[in-house]
Amino acid sequence: MDKTRFYRDADPDSDGPLQTMRVIDCTTAWAGPMAGCLLADLGADVIHIDQPGEAPPQSPPLIGGTSLNFVKQTVNRNKRSLSLDLHTEAGQAVFLDLVATADVVLENFRPGTLDRWGIGFDDCRAVKDDIIYVSISGWGQFGPWTERAGYDPAALAAAGWMSLNGSPDGPPVKAPSFLADDLAGLHGALSALAALRHRDRTGEGQHVDVCLLDSLLFHCDGLLTLGATDVPLERRGAQVQGSHPCDVYECADGSLYLAVALDSHWRRLCEVIDRVDLAEAPGFALTAERLTNRDAVTKVVAEWCAGRPVYEALGRLLDAGLVASKLNTFAEAAKEPHVIERDMLQPTELSDGSMAPLTGPAAKFSRTPTRIRHAARPPGSDNDDVLAELGYDREQTAELQAQRVI
Repeated sequence: MDKTRFYRDADPDSDGPLQTMRVIDCTTAWAGPMAGCLLADLGADVIHIDQPGEAPPQSPPLIGGTSLNFVKQTVNRNKRSLSLDLHTEAGQAVFLDLVATADVVLENFRPGTLDRWGIGFDDCRAVKDDIIYVSISGWGQFGPWTERAGYDPAALAAAGWMSLNGSPDGPPVKAPSFLADDLAGLHGALSALAALRHRDRTGEGQHVDVCLLDSLLFHCDGLLTLGATDVPLERRGAQVQGSHPCDVYECADGSLYLAVALDSHWRRLCEVIDRVDLAEAPGFALTAERLTNRDAVTKVVAEWCAGRPVYEALGRLLDAGLVASKLNTFAEAAKEPHVIERDMLQPTELSDGSMAPLTGPAAKFSRTPTRIRHAARPPGSDNDDVLAELGYDREQTAELQAQRVI
């Protein structure tokens, strides 16, 4: 489908399908802010709570002199910023005033922290009885590990995920991205929307418990079930357990990934690589045979790839309807016309005035399109506007600032 045709009914005034929702984003690090980012990208009015006086460390990687990781330019875009010291009674009172106007509260502190500060679920529902309160943590609100501190790599290790990641003859390897954080953020946003659907039907709010460990295990494609039933699991690197050839193959000037999942695809591949003799040959014709004959199958495909430029090999494989991709670096992926056409890089002015191509929203909406409306705000940028919406006059706002509450 042509891109213009997909967006033919787009509302030019829409910020996204959630533009009437208000979310209080009381989060740090990555998982919680990611949940808020998803809701903000979808159009919600997300107000991020920043601790006043805390300048984020300027650690690499830097874009235009701004730290992409620690300033959270990626996950705090499309949000407003309210600087608020939640350790103070005055700050807690402002927070609860804000909750009274909100649909959702997101938090990702260690379980029990916000209860001790007087802004936990029970405190929030006392001022807004139908509030949706989403808690994201490493290990969950209950269970033997609930008091543990939790970060993404610890969840990858505890879940068993890291034990299967890496080459068969190498050590366990963590993911290159914050995978557990990202998945927990995704489930945090999704569960908030599900709880809102229930609220709209019944008028009931609720506390939602999302953790890194559970989110990661949910997306392990049944590996937890296999582990529970003592099915042996092996590290396979780029290969997969139930199909072959599925692997990275070196070409003359790069690499590609080829995935042959069906016997009919194997027969097509044999035509492409001029080995029709192997299409029905014992040890090659059927998936089960190729799985027990991996080395021989790999050798045949590898020899064909090795003598060809990657784009020549890729073109012939794609023309045959096979599943294959060039093995890109992120720098190469950023230059792919398909990635650009899908608006996955959106030039955005950062808080310091520099420009950066930030990663755009994943889902596309034909009627209520989403986009990066603005970069992450400097802490406290929206204090006056947010407090005015709550009914605070200039004198009250000035007093909060004098007390260093904001």
